[in-house]
This record gives sequence, C-alpha cells and structure tokens, in this order.
Amino acid sequence: MTSTTHHNVRLLTWFNFCLDFRIYGAITALYFAQVTGSYTLGLSVFAIGTIASSLFEVPTGVFSDFIGRKRTLILGQFAGVLGVLCYAIGGSFFVLALGAVLEGLASALFSGNNSALLYESLKEDNLESEYATYEGKASSMFQFALAFSALIGALVLGWWTFAVLFWLSVIPQVIGLGIAFNFVDPKVKYNKVSTNIFEHFGKALQKFWQDAKLRTLSLAKIIDQGLGEALHQLFPILSAMLWPVWALSLATFLASMFAAVGFRVAGGFVKKFGEPKVLLGSGAVNFVIKTAIIAYPTVATPFINTLTSFTFATGVVAQNSLQQKGFTDEQRATMSSLTSLAGSAMFAISALGLGMLADTVGPVQALLVGQIITICVLILYWRVSKMH
Repeated sequence: MTSTTHHNVRLLTWFNFCLDFRIYGAITALYFAQVTGSYTLGLSVFAIGTIASSLFEVPTGVFSDFIGRKRTLILGQFAGVLGVLCYAIGGSFFVLALGAVLEGLASALFSGNNSALLYESLKEDNLESEYATYEGKASSMFQFALAFSALIGALVLGWWTFAVLFWLSVIPQVIGLGIAFNFVDPKVKYNKVSTNIFEHFGKALQKFWQDAKLRTLSLAKIIDQGLGEALHQLFPILSAMLWPVWALSLATFLASMFAAVGFRVAGGFVKKFGEPKVLLGSGAVNFVIKTAIIAYPTVATPFINTLTSFTFATGVVAQNSLQQKGFTDEQRATMSSLTSLAGSAMFAISALGLGMLADTVGPVQALLVGQIITICVLILYWRVSKMH
C-alpha cells in the first residue's frame, strides 16, 4: 500500500470516529419531542433533515465527481458543525429544523463521496477487491464513537440537561473538520468525466436501468435505509417505557460495540460466504428478532435489540461492497447519491407516517406495523442472491 493510500485510509478511520462522536445520540428523539411538544413534530425534525438531504443528494454527488472528494468532504463537515450547533441552541422547532437542513446537506455531501474516496484510494494500489475489509474497519469507527459517546452521555446525563450533551458534541465535529483538510484526493481520471452535468446524470440513470441486479439491490437499500432508519429513531421511545432514561445511553453503548465488532469482521464473512448470502442472512436474523421483541416487549427488549447491531453491520458492508462493484468509475458518487436520494425520501415519508401512527395508537403499535413492512426488503435481498 502506498503512503497516499495508507494516509487516506488512516484519516478516514479517525474522521469517521469524530463524525459520530455525539454524546446526545441516545436521547435525540426524546430531546426533539421535548422541545417540539409531540412525537410527530419531533420525528419531523429527522424527516426535514432527510428531505433536505434528498434535495441536495444528486447535485452533491455530481459535485463530488466533478471537483474531487477532499473538497466535498470539507464542505460537508463544515455544514455538519453548524447543524450540531443549531441543535445545541435549540429552543424552538424552527432552530431544530435549520440544524436538520444543515445536517441533511452534510449527509448529502458525504453520501457517495466518502465511499468513493476509499474505493478509489484502494484502486490506486489495485486493492479494490479488499474494499469490504477496509470499509468494515473504517465503518467500525462510527460505532466505537457512538459507543464511547453514549457511555459518556450515560455518566453525565444525571447532572446535565439534554442541551449540554449537544454542546459537548460540537467539539469532536470541529476536530473532524481539521482532519478533513488533510486528505489527499485519489488520482482518478476526472478529465474523462463529461463536462455536461445532464449527460453525466443520464449515464448514471442508464446504468441502473441496464443492470437488473444493481437495480434490485438499490431498491432494497432504499426501503431498508428509509423505513429502517425511521424505526431506529422511534425505538428509544419504546425503550424509555421499559428502562430509565439514563440507561438508554447504556443500550446505545452496547449496540454500538456489537456493531463495531460486526463491521470489523464483516470483510471475513464476505470473503467466506459472498455478499448476497451475508446480506440475506443478516436481514433475516434481524427481521425475526426485531419483530419478536416489538410484538412482545419485556424489560429485556432494549438489550436484545442491541444484539441485532452485529448482523446489521455485516449486512451494511456486504450491501456497500456489492454496490461499489456495480458502479462505474465516472459516476461512482452520483450513482450512490441517487440511491441515497430515494432512501432519504423514503425515510421522510416513513418518519412522518410512524410519528402520526405513534401519536394515534402508540409507539409500540407503530413500531410493529413498520417492522412487518420491512419483510419486502428480505424478498428483494433473496432476489439479489438468486441473480448473483
């Protein structure tokens, strides 16, 4: 591995750690509901961020393909710092919404760009076949960050308010911004990218249309990303009915640690069983466990839910590895952004729908309905495995 590739891989690892070192993670939904006064408005803050991400998604993907990965990453982190600042200020729905828009912009700039940066860095040394391994290791840092920040959150929550947790979380975001300036753009052939944005966009869409496996996989990811994330954001409300609030950070810590281990070993699973089998197996295990613990909630439900983070992580790595193999070099970030765009739209719809359902019939019933719908993701993953 050349010094440049090693440099980018190492920096991406620590950048990911700073990005998700957010002490407020376990109580975000509760904080938003507290500020806005309802589950619907609280979850709509998440939806606004996702809608914003949707609006920015494709332009930023094309942007990344045109101007390079490093500049795109810097702009994304700058927007992320401002977004967390807005959350910390809080006080009203509109300030939270502004923070969500900035977070959405950051998410859109990172979407496709960061994975492309890693893949292209490895490709310079002909190591793209090892992408799943390096992607898993880099992604595990997200989970280690969530775990340790949740542990700190559990320790300080008894003395400080929810808002203080957001203020403390600004610090690692600023450190991440400093790291972003030190990346080196991979030596991809940007001169081969069309200068016509519409032609560039059209070629990306054409690739999805022509590749049935990539199209099916992307549809599964869209539903999984959208509905799955909405369920993830609502789940702490169920947990708060079974555990004291301070213990929610403990659940986040455990979930993140299990996910971190899952990301670290995912490359080995992919090498041994292949992406389709890992993807389908992980999805099936998660569906069975989550449906059972939501349908019959007990004091053990929050803990059992943390165990599914392991298989979630292995599934994400397998999913990303399959997608990167199907993307073209010239439209790599754009194609990833198209998938994220649709996933963001799905999340916005799911979050609002689950929020209204939770206000009407209760959070548990809303979670159960959403979980049952996710069976369609399993069906799509099964189709991908048959095509592979």
